[in-house]
Amino acid sequence: MGKVFQKIRSKLNIWAILSIIFIAIIIIPNLLIALNLFTESNENWQHIKEYLLKDYITNTVILISFTALITTVIGVSLAWFVTMFEFPFRRFFKWGLILPLAIPPYIGAYAYHGLLNYTGVIQSILRNNFELEVNQEYFSIMNNQGAIFIFSIFLFPYVYTITKTFLQNQSSSLIENTRLLGSNSFETFFRVILPISRAAIFGSVTLVVLEVLNDYGVVNYFGIQTFSTAIFRTWYGMKDLDSALKLAGALMFLVIFILILEKVSRGRKRFSSSTTKIRPIQPKKVKGVKAWLIFGFCFSVFSIAFLIPFIQLLYWAFLTFESVFTAEFIQLIYQSVLIAAITSFIIVVIALIIGNYSRLHKGFLTTMIARVTTLGYSIPGAAIAISIITIFVALDGYLSDLYNSLQMDPVIILRTSLVMLVSAYIIRFLAIGYNAIDAGYEKMGNTFTEASRTLGFSTITTFFKVDLPMMRTAMFGGFILVFIDVLKELPLTLFLQPFNFATLATQAYKYANDERVHEAALASILIILVSGIFIFASQKLLEKEPK
Repeated sequence: MGKVFQKIRSKLNIWAILSIIFIAIIIIPNLLIALNLFTESNENWQHIKEYLLKDYITNTVILISFTALITTVIGVSLAWFVTMFEFPFRRFFKWGLILPLAIPPYIGAYAYHGLLNYTGVIQSILRNNFELEVNQEYFSIMNNQGAIFIFSIFLFPYVYTITKTFLQNQSSSLIENTRLLGSNSFETFFRVILPISRAAIFGSVTLVVLEVLNDYGVVNYFGIQTFSTAIFRTWYGMKDLDSALKLAGALMFLVIFILILEKVSRGRKRFSSSTTKIRPIQPKKVKGVKAWLIFGFCFSVFSIAFLIPFIQLLYWAFLTFESVFTAEFIQLIYQSVLIAAITSFIIVVIALIIGNYSRLHKGFLTTMIARVTTLGYSIPGAAIAISIITIFVALDGYLSDLYNSLQMDPVIILRTSLVMLVSAYIIRFLAIGYNAIDAGYEKMGNTFTEASRTLGFSTITTFFKVDLPMMRTAMFGGFILVFIDVLKELPLTLFLQPFNFATLATQAYKYANDERVHEAALASILIILVSGIFIFASQKLLEKEPK
């Protein structure tokens, strides 16, 4: 027993202690959600379970199922065309098809509803130029079908990007061999590309599903009853935190089921190269009608998913610029950038610590720590918000008792501060920063670190003098990715923002929710522009990195 404790003590350095503390911050809120599902229920929960829960589950399953199917078709086909064929403007579409990720789905919903409604540009042209009165039923997107359309066109880049990256790293011999055997492009796609890409496709579609489950803006704006809207209304409408926690628990178990299903769906098949000499796939030059058909498909998707909504929002922003762009709006920009920058910095620091511990001490504990970091991103924002508010209310209660014992006036500090919001962001987006940092550590290796340790430097000195300078690209990449996600995040910010604190995302939501969609355009455009620039920068950064 003494040897066991001695072995544990030898591994408990500053890196281990900090990593365990950070992981506990992620686990505790999620554990609270899971345990609350089995506690005694009240009348509200009985009513929800009997009359409403079925609709929440049905709507949620419909949204995630059809969105997963459509994004798979669009994303995989685009990845196939961009990787396999040389066609007009291919270099632009290679990164341009990622730009729809810069438009949060709820902002896309505002734009398309404005385009298609009775006073929108499409129906106005049909009435004024062609004297056509159309059936409003055909132009309404405020339903499940409309939500599926919105989610599909703005989330397909997850599938496109991951599948494209996977295909670009495959050996060209796979394609050449199928061509030698007489297979055409269509047969090659279904017999070779789809089977070897299965893991990448399932993994990327899982990200799409998690984004749909996390959404609050689209489903609330369209009036669709899902878990996110139910949690919000139970919490704010009924003032029933217990029932909201139970809904969050039910949603979390749905997420766990989806993750298990994704793991099983991948199967045990693995595809790897039998040689280290891999020639990347070289795109085949296509001409004539085939080339322009591929261009037409890519341009159509790009236009629907980015160009059209961006132009519509830009037009609205010009119309309302003078009335919206005030001193208060400038303060809004400052607050949005500040909270995103603070969160991104903290997450990169935490990811650096956990990543450094995981690479220096291989074992069961470090493997579990690395896996737990991804847990927060799997849990939708509404569920995290409920658990965080519960914890911070309890902490404020303990502090209040402390103030009373010290004969001081009790003050509510934590639940009315940015600490609560930043804590929720860290839980939700740590996986994004950690994946970027972990990839950087893996590429860097341990050679230089071990050399420094051989020269007598401590792990801390080595970390600051050797590791950090070599991790600059990964740190910058992780910072950018987290910054974009925090800037776009709506559910967490909407639930947990302190009084008199708003961001561009919540301001756009507020305007749209008050039927002032035109005024929501300027905040939306700024989110899109910043996200788009950062996405472009991160892609260029990845292209310049040595392989």
